[in-house]
Amino acid sequence: MKVSDFYKSIFGFKVYKVSLDAGCTCPNRDGTKGRGGCLFCSRAGSGEFASDKKLSITEQLNSGIQKVVKKASGRSGKNEHKFIAYFQNFTSTYGDQTILIQKYRESLSHPNVTGISIATRPDCLSDKIIEFISDISNQTFVQIELGLQTANPETSKQMNIQYDYRDYEEVVSRIKTAAPKVHLVTHLIFGLPGESASDMLKSVQFVNLINTQACRNLSERDKFFGIKITELFIVSDAPLIESYREGKIKVLEIDEYFNLVKQALKMLDKTCIIHRLTGDPPLKTLVAPEWSRDKKRLLSRVNSILP
Repeated sequence: MKVSDFYKSIFGFKVYKVSLDAGCTCPNRDGTKGRGGCLFCSRAGSGEFASDKKLSITEQLNSGIQKVVKKASGRSGKNEHKFIAYFQNFTSTYGDQTILIQKYRESLSHPNVTGISIATRPDCLSDKIIEFISDISNQTFVQIELGLQTANPETSKQMNIQYDYRDYEEVVSRIKTAAPKVHLVTHLIFGLPGESASDMLKSVQFVNLINTQACRNLSERDKFFGIKITELFIVSDAPLIESYREGKIKVLEIDEYFNLVKQALKMLDKTCIIHRLTGDPPLKTLVAPEWSRDKKRLLSRVNSILP
């Protein structure tokens, strides 16, 4: 099922996501687990489209909503649309737990917000955060996005990710046990250096297995899980740029990438919601692949392979 259809089944109408910055960092940037971040990650921590973190959450929402509404309809009125508050960049559960929960609550108090989505790492969900999301999931829609990227522990190590499939497996179980209504979405990257086609598809198979097992005893409504698959981007402000410029790594060609995506879709259970099958790179810093710039072409390719 496509994510647009899934959201309509939940809300009864179209919703939009507004990217927010909670002011977080990551444990492999601040020295807790490492320095420099994941080798593929930009300085903005995948938050190029989020609002200015100097603004309050309410101010970020107001700014983001205005932009989305103008793009969606060409009108400036806000009351015609509903939104999911999307805490997107870096690790949005990493930091002072009390302050973060206050920010989540602030986003949910906005009159145009109908749900919340929080992007994080599998190793950064405390019992306090899980207890909070369990509580609010009984009142509103909650989506947790887990950046697994790969199930290959060797790749995780080489990319300085500083967590692996065991952390992911554990946190999926913890979340679905404590908060069965939470919608879990997993991020995977195709084309990470050193990975074969088999490695990438094994990651898909692993995500499918772990989530279907975690959801098998839940109600039909709660069995759904999500996936986002993106191509590896080489951006000019990420550590991986040097290896690319030296010719040590390559990126996938467009046909190669979509052939892998086609195979991946065949592996996924019918309860898997397809959130993304290609990424949305920051064009100002994108170095490769060039085909990632052509959104119309990519949308056409995606639509041609979706069931």
